[in-house]
Amino acid sequence: HPAMSTLNLSGSHPAFFILVGIPGMEKSHTWISIPVCMMYSAALLGNSVLLVTVVKERSLHEPMYIFLCMLAACDLLLSTATVPKTLSVLWSLSTQISFSGCLAQMFSIYFVFVAESAILLAMAFDRYIAICDPLRYTAILTRSVVGKVGVVALIRSFCIMFPAIFLLKRLPYCGHNVMPHTYCEHIGVARLACADISINIWYGVAAGFLSAGLDAISIAISYVLIFRCLWGLPSPRTSSKALHTCGSHLCVITMFYTPAFFSFLAHRFGQHVPQHVLISLANFYVVVPPMLNPIVYGVRTRQIREHVAHLL
Repeated sequence: HPAMSTLNLSGSHPAFFILVGIPGMEKSHTWISIPVCMMYSAALLGNSVLLVTVVKERSLHEPMYIFLCMLAACDLLLSTATVPKTLSVLWSLSTQISFSGCLAQMFSIYFVFVAESAILLAMAFDRYIAICDPLRYTAILTRSVVGKVGVVALIRSFCIMFPAIFLLKRLPYCGHNVMPHTYCEHIGVARLACADISINIWYGVAAGFLSAGLDAISIAISYVLIFRCLWGLPSPRTSSKALHTCGSHLCVITMFYTPAFFSFLAHRFGQHVPQHVLISLANFYVVVPPMLNPIVYGVRTRQIREHVAHLL
């Protein structure tokens, strides 16, 4: 049997996976692709405009805006790692992805996700220093510190996500290669294996907790300290101005962590959540925050609004 011989050649890995898209919603694939495509275009445009604005405007070369640039770059990478393939699946152009391509896609998604989580934490620290210790702000957050934060975020992401590749490579797949999803994600791939995947599940839980989980806890602590600081400010005007700068950051944090934790927990413990709900969520997750982040910051931050208008 030719299929068996190719299977033996490639060891226990399938040569490629077939991405089914959203199971049970195949008839609506074309309709689903329209909002996905529009949101992806908006995300590309918004984040590119934000990046160009901050890079070109000298007055915006402050830690807060540099972190914002890192966030925009992450958003571009996150949506670009998934959406083009998702669209080709939804439009039935190509539903195949090679085994190594699948691992590369999975690694990219989580790598960017963990880096983005670290950048949101850095932004919370930036707001904390700006509000609670404003006189030492420029001394603490120098350009080299901001650069180092970026590098540490990337190294941490790499160290947390690199083992996942080997955890998936060691599994036998027994010819199972049809995946009910529009892109490759860790547990989705592991579930196709015909072996015990409890190590993968626990690794996923540990990696999620040690990255996004700890980041979210640290962000919460920094905001408790910020609100405590604001409570003690004499004039309500200063505190409302400070709250305004935190507002956009809090919006972005909520959009980033809420769907992430929901889908993370539902995938592992929510046996009753219908699969098409999980997969639709996973698709909107990689386009909705990247589309909304530049809008939130653009609309809420006067300096960015003015410079974008000037640029256009």
